[in-house]
Amino acid sequence: MPIKSNNGSAANRFGRLGYNTIVKRNSIFLTTIFVSAFAAEMAFDTISDRVWDNINKGRQWKDISAKYTTE
Repeated sequence: MPIKSNNGSAANRFGRLGYNTIVKRNSIFLTTIFVSAFAAEMAFDTISDRVWDNINKGRQWKDISAKYTTE
């Protein structure tokens, strides 16, 4: 027995909107993929740098350079 779907549901309308605006045209779809990948890379790099700096605070050259350089 097939499952009856409600064509007017919010999820279905959202899915149709996503398909019509992003997936329907290949150029828009590929642009969305590349922009999303770039944004994800930037977010990951920023978060990992902050975690690394927090874990190694006081042990990096940027933290101790004032002790060893003279200007």
